[in-house]
Amino acid sequence: MTRLSGTILDGARRRAEGGPGNTTAETLYWHEIDSPVGRLLLAGDGESLIQVCFQSGPRPQQPRSGWVADPAPFRAALAQLGEYFAGGRQRFDLALAPRGTDFQRRVWRALREIPYGKTISYGELARRIGKPSAARAVGLANGANPLPIVVPCHRVIGADGSLTGFGGGLPIKRVLLALEGEEDADQPQRRFRWQDQKVIERRTPK
Repeated sequence: MTRLSGTILDGARRRAEGGPGNTTAETLYWHEIDSPVGRLLLAGDGESLIQVCFQSGPRPQQPRSGWVADPAPFRAALAQLGEYFAGGRQRFDLALAPRGTDFQRRVWRALREIPYGKTISYGELARRIGKPSAARAVGLANGANPLPIVVPCHRVIGADGSLTGFGGGLPIKRVLLALEGEEDADQPQRRFRWQDQKVIERRTPK
């Protein structure tokens, strides 16, 4: 399969290209790590990242039967997540293969075009995909995003500036936006570093 770094590649196209999705015996891998927003569960097919789950959020996930525990397929994702939390990466360059409908994948592609440190409303996101009257459907697709952080659904907020819902919970959404600089001016900016997969938070002066 051709590696499409930084793109969302749907399952049907992967099968057509002869990728791992072309059999019913697809092997999926998982690995769980500590992060500044709690435990994260990563899942992928050995080539592409399929899921990022907030294990400290309201909907933690368990590895499914048959998934293989192995950190090796996630080396690039781990390195880039570390850079992101340290404030040194603004965009992820990973092969992604989230499972969803055509409409959902269209929304998720648009999410990746929201710049680091910026936020937009659900209505604006709907306009960007050419569906200005579908803000509610766009919100549902945003909430179903299986690759949070990497596909930055946390950058979508209410039209009135409120944070609104987030699959990982609003406290995690606040941390991610604060990390990117979207925070009150009287609050110190948060930056993080990883050390031997232990997370150490540090604050930089205003």
